[in-house]
Amino acid sequence: MRVTAEAKEATRSRILRESRKLFSKKGLEDTTTRDIAGAAEIATGTLFNYFPNKEAVAMTIMAESLDRAEAGYRQRRRGGEALDESLFAHVMAGVRGLEPYRGFVGPVLETMMSPFSKASSSDACERLRVGHMETVGELLAEHGMSDASFVAVHLYWTLYLGALSFWSNDESPNQEDTLVLLDQSLRLFVASLSNNSARSEKTDDA
Repeated sequence: MRVTAEAKEATRSRILRESRKLFSKKGLEDTTTRDIAGAAEIATGTLFNYFPNKEAVAMTIMAESLDRAEAGYRQRRRGGEALDESLFAHVMAGVRGLEPYRGFVGPVLETMMSPFSKASSSDACERLRVGHMETVGELLAEHGMSDASFVAVHLYWTLYLGALSFWSNDESPNQEDTLVLLDQSLRLFVASLSNNSARSEKTDDA
């Protein structure tokens, strides 16, 4: 019997829905692929037709949440903010979107998004990175920094992942320490871009 595209999408959605419940209740580490398959009412082998492992399921949940946060951020943007303020608002939109999944953000970052992870090239992870960096590129261009070097852009992405990891383990009230860390880190990042731009202009004038 041929499985229709609609049936496949329904199964995929059910896997993600039940996984959200399991990850929230048991955590990523204590949830097994057998647990997910049972909750989604499919065979364990069928689950692997959709996702290679439970980390990929969690990564997809995070990516979809961040996609929604990205869309919301774009709708709410007023424009005219300083670059560090715009970057801060962009990152925090994603953080708020991930709040329901804070308990498993850390493990997913380590297994799926770390530059040292073999799984870091997953479709969901790459889509997340590309989408996030497209917005960052637009913000840089709006502030006259579209020529930011590859090193600077890579530094930003590393800063972003570090901030998410810190937030996932931040036990301060309302994760206030994360806000301070992110604010100061982005200020330093923007200052480094401005300094590099100024040095480049002096070199061009010489």
